Order: sequence, then C-alpha cells, then structure tokens
Amino acid sequence: MNATVESLSRRAARRFWGWGAADTVLDAREQATVQFMVEQLGGQFAAVAPPAVADFDLPPPRIAPPAALATMFSATPLDRLNHAYGKSYADCARMWLRQVPHPPDWVAFPDHEQAVVDILDWAARSKVAVIPFGGGSSVCGGVEAAIGNDFAGAIALDMERLGRVLEIDTVSRAARIQAGAFGPDIESQLRPHGLTLRHFPQSFEFSTLGGWIATRAGGHYASQYTHIDDLVEATRMVTPAGVLQTRRLPASGAGPAPDRLVLGSEGTLGVITEAWMRLQDKPKFRASASIKFADYFSAARCLRALAQSGLNPSNCRLLDPMETVFAGVGDGRHAVLVLGFESADHPLQPWMARALELVRDHAGQYDTDAVARSMANEGSQEHRQGAAGAWRRAFIRMPYWRDPAVGLGIIMDTFESAITWDRFESFYQNVKHEVQSVIERVTGQGSLLSCRITHLYPDGVAPYFTIAVLGSPNGDVASALAAWREIKLAANAAVVAQGGSITHHHAVGRDHRSGYEIEVPDLFRQMLSAAKAVADPAGILNPGVLIATRQRPAGPGGVLAN
Repeated sequence: MNATVESLSRRAARRFWGWGAADTVLDAREQATVQFMVEQLGGQFAAVAPPAVADFDLPPPRIAPPAALATMFSATPLDRLNHAYGKSYADCARMWLRQVPHPPDWVAFPDHEQAVVDILDWAARSKVAVIPFGGGSSVCGGVEAAIGNDFAGAIALDMERLGRVLEIDTVSRAARIQAGAFGPDIESQLRPHGLTLRHFPQSFEFSTLGGWIATRAGGHYASQYTHIDDLVEATRMVTPAGVLQTRRLPASGAGPAPDRLVLGSEGTLGVITEAWMRLQDKPKFRASASIKFADYFSAARCLRALAQSGLNPSNCRLLDPMETVFAGVGDGRHAVLVLGFESADHPLQPWMARALELVRDHAGQYDTDAVARSMANEGSQEHRQGAAGAWRRAFIRMPYWRDPAVGLGIIMDTFESAITWDRFESFYQNVKHEVQSVIERVTGQGSLLSCRITHLYPDGVAPYFTIAVLGSPNGDVASALAAWREIKLAANAAVVAQGGSITHHHAVGRDHRSGYEIEVPDLFRQMLSAAKAVADPAGILNPGVLIATRQRPAGPGGVLAN
C-alpha cells in the first residue's frame, strides 16, 4: 500500500507537536518570559529541539480506502501526526516523548458533502472508526484514535476543504457556512458585506465552525452571546443513517429542538457539514476600562452586579492577582478587571458610565482619562492599548509560550467550570486548595495556580484556572505527564464535588468523561446512547468520546477510566 507522497492538507503548515503555525517563533520578550517562568518554577532553561517527523516510527495503515475514494485519503507521516492528537498538555507532552501508539490509519479530506456520505457508508460497512476533525484544537482528548480493539482501523475525517460561506441573507442577517471554515476565513468572507459572526475563542485562528458547534465553544462575548449555541440558526449533519437538516427559524416552541442534539455532540452522532449562523453588523463604537481591585472577592461581587445589571458588557474578564502575572498585566498585588462594551448602532458613554458607578461601589480603581480615550472616536483602536491590549495580546500568544516549556518538564494546563454566584467564593477557595494539595503531593514542587473569570451570567460565573508547575525535579517529560494525569483527575473531581460543571466550554472528550457522568443524569446518558444507536448503528463515530462504548478507552491523556 503506497501512502501519498505529500500532505493533502491545503491549510498553512502547522505544528503537529504544539500550537499553531509551523513557522511561528517567539520574539525576544516572549523568550525571556518563558525563561523567567521556567526558572521561577525551579526548572533549568535550555534550548531543546522540538519533535521532527523523522523521530516517529508510525505503524503502517491496517486498512485501505476504496479505490473510488482513494484520491481524498493520505497516509503521510505528517498528515497522520497532525491528526493524532489535539492540543492539550497531555497531547503535546506525548509528542515531545515521541509517543503516538495509535495514529489514524488514514486522513480523509472530502471535497464535498457527498464524499462525506460515501466515506461514512464505506466505514460503516468495513467497521472503520471515523473521527470528525475540524482544526484539531481540542484540549480534552476529543480527536485521538484511541478506539480499542473493536474496529478494523481508524480514519480522521478532516473537513478543511468545506470552508466557504455559501449564502448570505442580509435581510435576516444570517449566513449559510460550511463546517470546515476556519475563524479568519469566515470573517474575511463576511467583511465585504459589513457583517461578522463575531465568535472569537482563543483558538479562533486554528478552529472551525463545525468544531465550535460540535463542542459548544465559548467565544468573544463575556455575557449574553457567550456560546456558539446563541448564534446557530440551523444545522446540517451527515450521519450513517442519513442527513439531518434542521429548519431555519428565529425561534420555535415545537418540542425538543433538534439543533440542541447537534450542539455538543462532539462527532459521536454525525459529521456537521454546514450551518446557518446569525450575524451582526461590525461594531463601530467601543468603550473599555482596566480596573484594579485590592480585594479579589470585592471584584467578584462587582462582577455579579454587572452581570445582574442588564448592561451586557461584551468583555468582562476578571484576573485574580496571580493571573495578572501570567498575562503580563500586573505584579500579583491586585486583581484586574478588563471591561469592555461595543456596538454597531450607538455610542456607549451611558453604558460605561453606569458600569463605572458599579465599579466604584466595589472600590475598583481605574484611569478616567484612558476610559474617555477609548470612547473618543468612532472606530477608535484605544481598546487595544494599555492593560486591556496587553491582556489581549498575551491571550492570543500564550499557547505558543507553552510549547518549549512542555519540553523542559513544565506542566502548563488549564481547567474551567461554571458555578452559581451563591457558591462562587467557596468554590474558588476549595478548588484551589484541593488542586494545589494534589500538585504538591505528586510533584513535590510549589506551583502557580491562578484563575480568571471568562464569562458571566445573572445567576453565575465561569472560573478558568491555570496551572504551571515543574513536573519533576529533573525536568523529565515522562514524569511530568504521569503527574499531570493525577492532577487532571483531581481537578475533575474537585470542580464537580464543589457543585460546578465539569466544563464550561472545553467540551467533554475523553478527559472529562468521569465528571460528565456525575454531572449528567444516567437516564439522559441512556437516552443519548439510544440516539447514537439510531444515527450511528455500527458505532463508528468517535468511539469513546462523550458516551460509553463496549470497550472504553476513556480518561485523561490515555488513562483507562473505570
């Protein structure tokens, strides 16, 4: 069997072993930041050669695609490595260890929806597992081919070639968009029409519309439109049993909504091929402020007041004192709130004025002149300056900082949740305490454990924790990965035990299955399994993710769960 000589991917080359574009390098300031962090954690900073394709001895494909579809299939080492894992800490650590025992046998790049139908038909007949693949930015074990022994092989189904905006309804302000469209491509195709989807997760550059829908991704807005759910008008999904096309409607009271079954299905029920998405006019007016608080819980109570005020800020991110150090916007002595409003219709002075009254009520401090400058002119770029701008730049670039640190034995990871306001303070304190205790026990090291609040609701909030710790005294990546597995299980247990969601927007995958099965009633999981049995009778779609299979390869970073 001859593998394709060159990659069939049409996207710009990306790092198979880490985050983002293959040709990205850290600037001098970023390199100094990584060195400082590694040394502060007790590690030894050194230039370490990242993994290369030649370092891997991949097993040969166990299956062959049918001749009629073969031109869409690739088995090059680079394509298989690019589709072997997502981008979690464990995924990157295993790449540094050159450990990819279960790569997909082939990667399929369908050119059109009928090709997706044909591939699923062949896979169902041949008992071949199919892992739908968008941008591969999963951080919860959602795209790897850890399928057990019940299948003849596994393919990754990469949707990158279905990446166009097909139709725009300017009257209803909506667009029909193919699921393989990446964030920047969507925006560039909408821009000439003065419209925007305005969904900006941290993975925006390297994730797709289908991936956002399948994982119920969280985006740009801190309130009101927090998830991709809020922007979906209708969906189209190919399943082994047929095509599910929902109707375009602004709203409906007709029974359980079929789109709600597609949202969050994580590739287990079908392959999303396109969706009608609600759009917005591009914002013209902005207002922003960077606010310091001496007391973190006073800042959180200010957030609650903002969430319950009806002002609906577009950005309202609260960084605890340690998180300000991570983001490069503080020295660890104050909590920092990054607050912003935007509109395509009207100036924002009244909204910001009322928000700042609430800030002052909770002893927040800010630069009055900087706030005024942010609203001075229509189309102003002032919101990209100061602490808010520094946070934004760090937010986009931070995944690149992690890559060299992983190779030096540093564990850098995040976990997030959602909790009601009445339990937030105890949740924050107890989760930090429990996870910190496990980190110290399994690594013997002190760590940095910080939190930022990313989204807020009138009844609750989404805390997002960041961990940085030297995984072993000698910087050994294998020891760090073993420690991470214990830490991840402890974090899962802590957020659920304290009453929070196992995830707010990172999806379930394999890594969060243990918490999902506590959070979601058993009867509902049986109902979901029944839906899968109808849509996917052979059980070929993303086995082991979200719901149980007969042989269950679930658990953080390849750990078999009970």
